[in-house]
Amino acid sequence: MGRFSVPSSPARNVVKIETFKGVDLNSSPSNVEITRSPNAPNMMRDVPGKVRKRQGYERIAQFSGKRINGVHILRSAEKNEEKVLIHAGDSLYLEGKAIYTAMADERSVGRQFYGKLFIFDGKKALCYGEFETEETAAAETETDKEEKPKAFMVKPLEDAAYIPTVIISRKPTGGGTTLEPLNLIGRKWKESFLSDGTAKVYQLTAKDLDADKVTVRIMTKEGEWTEKKEGTDFTVDRKKGTVTFTTAPGASPVVGYDNVEITAAKTRKGYADKINKCKIISLFGVNGAMDRMFLSGNPDFPNRDWYCKMADGFFWGDLWYSTLGQDGSAIVGYSIINDRLAAHKSDAEEGRNVILRKGEMGEKDATFPIIGTLTGRGALGSHTFGYLGSEPLFLTDIGIMAITAADLTGEKYSQSRSYYIDNALTAEKGLADAYAYIWRDFYLISTGGGRVYLLDGLQKSYERDNPYSSFQYECYVWENVPARVFWEDKEGRLCFGDAEGNLFRFFDDVTNQKSYNDNGRAISARWDTAELSGKLFYKNKNFRRLDFVLAPAIATGAKVFAQVKGVWSEIFDSGARAMYFDFTHINWERINFSTDDTPRTIGGKIKIKKVDKVAFSLRNEQLNEPFGIYSLAMEYTENGNYKG
Repeated sequence: MGRFSVPSSPARNVVKIETFKGVDLNSSPSNVEITRSPNAPNMMRDVPGKVRKRQGYERIAQFSGKRINGVHILRSAEKNEEKVLIHAGDSLYLEGKAIYTAMADERSVGRQFYGKLFIFDGKKALCYGEFETEETAAAETETDKEEKPKAFMVKPLEDAAYIPTVIISRKPTGGGTTLEPLNLIGRKWKESFLSDGTAKVYQLTAKDLDADKVTVRIMTKEGEWTEKKEGTDFTVDRKKGTVTFTTAPGASPVVGYDNVEITAAKTRKGYADKINKCKIISLFGVNGAMDRMFLSGNPDFPNRDWYCKMADGFFWGDLWYSTLGQDGSAIVGYSIINDRLAAHKSDAEEGRNVILRKGEMGEKDATFPIIGTLTGRGALGSHTFGYLGSEPLFLTDIGIMAITAADLTGEKYSQSRSYYIDNALTAEKGLADAYAYIWRDFYLISTGGGRVYLLDGLQKSYERDNPYSSFQYECYVWENVPARVFWEDKEGRLCFGDAEGNLFRFFDDVTNQKSYNDNGRAISARWDTAELSGKLFYKNKNFRRLDFVLAPAIATGAKVFAQVKGVWSEIFDSGARAMYFDFTHINWERINFSTDDTPRTIGGKIKIKKVDKVAFSLRNEQLNEPFGIYSLAMEYTENGNYKG
């Protein structure tokens, strides 16, 4: 009797993905790790290891034809309120009304500094805050006068500049002791004289005075200051810089104490523009304090920066500046590392592109000497600096870099943090004009073409192909987000302005169906797998089943596509099986009467035969539908050699 043997069935293999990290746009799809995607637009981290569709946004304001150049917020902790100023086109708006109309139509930067908001656009330095409603001298020091009413307004720094006393103990004929430097942003200064009781002519330190009224105060015998009037009590020869009194001021009633004070004005060519033309800012001070503003970005002085007086943004001494490196390499931005200020320069300093300074107290005032340089890539784009956690990030021509505290004593300073998106990011046009923002645990960088790249501060990976960096952040990409600037509102919601004058705000309720549209348009999101070539790449693969777990929602779902020989084809539609029923949100075309609101396993048989490799894609392009992926599994067999 003959015997027959039944051929054994090919072994069943399973590919299971339960951890979803981010995108890998650097590797070819066949080399992408199974936990990452070679293409996942509009997806982001939900909780570490799971991904979901990003929320959409709504338009909240419009300034037609005016690109949004900045959004600057003055917050009051005492009153629990904030004032939001919009820089659109060449104007500054508050609550939809223009409050200043002579700005540069370029991006501006702003910082709240000791109760006021300072804004720099490269054209005219501005300040917004409470000022006295009556015009008074900025140098008013009398304490016995009643406090004058104040109101919120915008002022050029020049109009509110501090008036320094540049010299004291001066004789009518000259001499004296230097006290304060001239103020770059202001034309006026004071000189303090010790009268000899006989001289009528008092010589100032400068000639060719401006036509502004010269003011004089003289101390009386009783030790009180009284104002004198030009044309009545004294005359001024502005060409010679002299003040001639009708009656010689008497000797000082207090021995050795100055009793004549003269305030004059003189326009010094280029002084104010040293500050007005700046558009890069950082806060820094002695021992790492944040009590001074540092400014740079002046195209006339690309390698120079200036700093203000401690806690006073209206006083920029003409001697308070630093020249950093060669003038062929511009200062691009700043990072704070421990108690040091790192000035990042463009890539033209023979590799030494970060210059470190530390604040120290001198005999009279603070100084900020250079204490070292760091070697590495030059920075690219003054609006790309941000701190993810405590780590300073910045953009270069090869990707996003970081400086760590440990690098301060090393030969190299920069560590790559964007390995998985470097090829795509650096291929973007106009990269130097990119705009970065830190939102929650993410570093966002918009390249202006509707694409936003994200670095996830909660997920780090140690990439063997990039040995010069201790770790990489997982990355994501958003599309159809034409952000020119980002900011957060007082509720912590991410907002952005575009180049067409629109202001948008992202929805923040992850569970609300209406959070998933871009100003009324559907969001197209997908997660593509890496190419699956099985255990033996040269064998035929027969894929027979695909299952996945979606996050539950009132309305959600996924269409599954497979890529075979370079062509994508739809193979599966989840329909309404991932939904649960809720009378408050009914879509009669996509309805499921299940009340199970737990994650839903969906799947079934598929037929993909005799392929050497395949990639799958889960997609959701429906209006007002969330889309979250928890798990994905595929079953396949290998049998016979692939013949093409």
